[in-house]
Amino acid sequence: MARRCSITGKGVASGNNVSHANNKTKRTFAPNLQRATFISEKLGKAIQLRLATSTIKTIEKNGGLDSFLMGISNLKLTTEAAKLKKQIEKAAAASSN
Repeated sequence: MARRCSITGKGVASGNNVSHANNKTKRTFAPNLQRATFISEKLGKAIQLRLATSTIKTIEKNGGLDSFLMGISNLKLTTEAAKLKKQIEKAAAASSN
């Protein structure tokens, strides 16, 4: 399983450890990924995702998964998140009719 956030696509970054003597060695910065379950009001079911903790905080701040996805551009989402957003839009359109 890739070390990548399911919604934002945040992944492993690389850089250097720099010692006191200014020696540089390569290292990686892994995102803090957690498995989180969100309830979608539009779909009426629980959705389990592997997200970075910063993404979880942002989703909670914006009032839940549905409102977060509806308020963000598809260009900033991964393909998995864009498909989920499309399902939510379809369910919202069906419930409003």
